Amino acid sequence: MKKGIHPEYVDTKVTCACGNTFTVKSNKKELHLEVCNKCHPSFNGGQGITTKKTGAVEKFNRKFGRTA
Repeated sequence: MKKGIHPEYVDTKVTCACGNTFTVKSNKKELHLEVCNKCHPSFNGGQGITTKKTGAVEKFNRKFGRTA
């Protein structure tokens, strides 16, 4: 690498809007985030995978009016 043309690579304090803080490497001293892995629904389990509640037969019977 050429000397004097690259930015300084330092430890960076990252602060989220939820209050979570952690340290990463970057060329900035501080970063402020709106969403992190602690408060985002996909990472903390708030948004789950939809489960199949009925089988194919029950769905067919419900759609065409047949009851058990």
